[in-house]
Amino acid sequence: MNRASFEKPVTILTGLGMPTKIESAAEAYALLADWPRASRTAAHDIAAKACRAAMDGEIDAETARATFVAFARRNDLLASQTSSTVAGGTVADWATHSQRVNAPA
Repeated sequence: MNRASFEKPVTILTGLGMPTKIESAAEAYALLADWPRASRTAAHDIAAKACRAAMDGEIDAETARATFVAFARRNDLLASQTSSTVAGGTVADWATHSQRVNAPA
C-alpha cells in the first residue's frame, strides 16, 4: 500500500450525487485542487496542505484523511454510510440470497 493511501476510502457525492471513493491523499488533493477558488475556505486550505504533506511523506495518510473528511463534511459532500435497502434487506442480503436461489442444484 502506498504510504499516502487511506486505510478506509472516503466516499463523497460528486456531480449529480454519484458516490465516488477517494482512496488516497493524492486523490483528495486532486479534488481540492479543482475546487472553485471563490469557494475555498480555511477548511479547504488545511485539507489541501495536509494531503500535500502526506503525499510528500511529511505526515501520515490518516491525518490527511481526517482533514479531508472535515472538509467534505463542512461542504456536505460525504455520502451516507447507511446500507441501501432492497425489499426489507440490504443490497448485500439480496445479492447473497440471489446467488443461493440461482445456484445450480
